[in-house]
Amino acid sequence: MVVGTGIIDIFVTESRSLKEKRSVLRRILSRTKSAFNISIAEVGEYDDWKKCRIGFSMVGNERSFINSKIDKVVNFVEALNLADIVCVDTEICNISDVYNDRAGDGLDEF
Repeated sequence: MVVGTGIIDIFVTESRSLKEKRSVLRRILSRTKSAFNISIAEVGEYDDWKKCRIGFSMVGNERSFINSKIDKVVNFVEALNLADIVCVDTEICNISDVYNDRAGDGLDEF
């Protein structure tokens, strides 16, 4: 199993209040979640009315598929033109590697 996670820092140039920022953020989150069926949420910069931090995650069978899907999510958020992407940080983890390291703990009986 391969898990992909990412953090996208965005800057909402048109925002003049937390209410406007959250309105833009809701649109980004709902459209991205609908388009890709991923877990996505605001994970930081809650009180700043111009900055947002979005976290997302996904699970798949192949590293190349997850890497491609992460790139598509970032490109999709950018293409929405609702905010400017400032920074993107991603990570891909192979869980089978972790599972195999725990051999002998009784989990292999399943």
